[in-house]
Formats: sequence, structure tokens, C-alpha cells
Amino acid sequence: MTSIDKTVGKVSDVPAPRRGDDFEGPLLEVRDLHVEFKTRDGVAKAVNGVNYTVSAGETLAVLGESGSGKSVTAQAIMGILDMPPGRIPKGEIFFRGEDMLKMSDEERRKIRGRKIAMIFQDALSSLNPVLSVGYQLGEMFRVHQGLSKKDARARAIELMDRVRIPAARERVGDYPHQFSGGMRQRIMIAMALALEPDLIIADEPTTALDVTVQAQVMDLLAELQREYHMGLILITHDLGVVADVADKIAVMYAGRIVETSPVHELYKRPAHPYTRGLLDSIPRLDQKGQELYAIKGLPPNLTRIPSGCAFNPRCPKAQDICRTDIPPLLPVTERDGGELVGRGSACHFWKETIHG
Repeated sequence: MTSIDKTVGKVSDVPAPRRGDDFEGPLLEVRDLHVEFKTRDGVAKAVNGVNYTVSAGETLAVLGESGSGKSVTAQAIMGILDMPPGRIPKGEIFFRGEDMLKMSDEERRKIRGRKIAMIFQDALSSLNPVLSVGYQLGEMFRVHQGLSKKDARARAIELMDRVRIPAARERVGDYPHQFSGGMRQRIMIAMALALEPDLIIADEPTTALDVTVQAQVMDLLAELQREYHMGLILITHDLGVVADVADKIAVMYAGRIVETSPVHELYKRPAHPYTRGLLDSIPRLDQKGQELYAIKGLPPNLTRIPSGCAFNPRCPKAQDICRTDIPPLLPVTERDGGELVGRGSACHFWKETIHG
């Protein structure tokens, strides 16, 4: 295993192991995953050779603009891709050492929800508007654990309390539209936690929430992740959301991972021009009155991805080799050749980016 695959440990104390943590190896390992969709304009190559791992108690943030392949990768892991038009022509997805792509539909259903859960980005459209939140939370226990309606309702109240929804006992019979956006997102988190999964995938969990509520939701996720010692994949386009939560980051562009890094190292010294552009696009207090930086151009059409490095039409450092050769994800080192654990960059000129 290369240095860019190594796990970055948490600084905080590690909680007591969950049942099953005696498994030696990562909870999740995605290997050379490819996902494509057949469209009227041709085959859209949404995911093009993604590799990453997530261990128990670890948070991986997957960053990138819309269309970079973040959510499609998550849907492939969960087994909820629409096929057709979607197709997985190549790749492996290992959960606790078993390749889920080789499992039957029934075997994957046993993992989904119980072992791997997902928090979707639009809580209002993800919740059924004609059923109370208590009924929807309780359904997890009725279906998967065979609890009675009374017991399932009691567990639903416990979950609502756990995610800090005020007056849970009085509000368990309320409907989704009666909750604020932040409270609905807490309900989605409660649904994901219901069966105490080993891994949670949170897909843009703070979309459309104001900054204060975003911070509250992220703090809650981090607290629950530490308490249950779960693996967490946090999918977002907002670098500000993950700064205090993630252990390591994978930056995606046009279906590929273009940079991997421990979270704080990436903010200090990005090693890919695309990552540099994302960081420079964040508003800063010390730049008041200045024009906000924006990466030129648009993400590529996935049916016609540029040759060579897909970012080359938008990259200020692009040279001839960038238009012909796809750069592999290579380990990143210090100027003197010293190893930077967990760092990798898919750029022909990463040295100029990180050391320039």
C-alpha cells in the first residue's frame, strides 16, 4: 500500500470499540470504481477509477463541484443507482472485506440501513410529507427489528431526543413541513443512526441551511460519530464545512480523485491547482472589498471529457503534457524528498503547486 492510502488517526481520544471492530482492515475500501450512464448525447463517464478507504472512527470528506462524481460514488456504494441507465463496468467495493458488487440484492439489502446508512441532502423531499416523523423513524424498528408500534414510537422519541429535537415526545406526531430545515436534517440523521450502522454517508447534509445551523448540524454529526465510533463519509462542495470535522480529504474532479490529504495539510498547502482554486474561492475577512476569485470556465461535459488531465482547459498551469497524458495520483513529498503521509496529487506539476 502506498503512502497516499495510509490512514490518518484522530487527535481526540478513541472511543471504546464497537462490536465487530476486531476486523483487521478498513470498514470500506473502494477500488478502481467506474460508473457510467447511457444518455442521448452518449455515455457519460461519471466515475473514472476512484480509490479510497474509510476506517472505523474516521471521517473522510469528499470535495468537488457539482458533477464531479461525489454522489454517484456514494450511490454505487449504497447500491441505489438506477441501472439502467447507470452501469458499473469496472471496480470493487469492499465492506469489511466482502465485495458488495458480487453480493445478491438480498445480501445488499441486509447491509443497507443496518451496516451502512445514508443521509440525503434534501431532507424535505427525502421525508414522506403525509406521514409523521415518528412513524417514519419507527418504521426502521418495525421492519428491521420487528418491534410493536408502541415500542417503535418509544424508540423514535429516544432518537429525536438524541439528536436534540426539543420537546420530542410532544413533536413525534408532527409532519415534516412542521419542522425547520435544521430540525428536518436532524430527523434524517436520526433515521441514519436508528440501527447503529458501522458507516454513514452524509451527502451534502448542510445544503440550504444558514451558517449557524450548518455548524450545529456538523457538530452533532461529529459528536455522534465519535460516540458510536462509526466511519463517516462527508460529501460536500463547501471546504468551510469540513475543516473542523474531517480527518482526511479526497478532492474529485470529472469523476477522478485529483488530491488526497490530511485535512489541515490540504488547507495549508494544496498540491493540485484545482484544490488551490477551490480554496482561493472562499471569501476571507482580510480581503474585504476585493473581487472574489473564481475558477475560470465550467466543469467538463462527462460525455466529452478532455484528453489528458480533465482540468487542463481551466488550469492556469497547464502545459502540453497536461493535454495529452492523464496524471496518476502520486505520493507528495517535501522539497528534500521526505514523505508526507496520506498526501497524493494527480498533477504533472504538483511540486510547483505545493512548494511554489
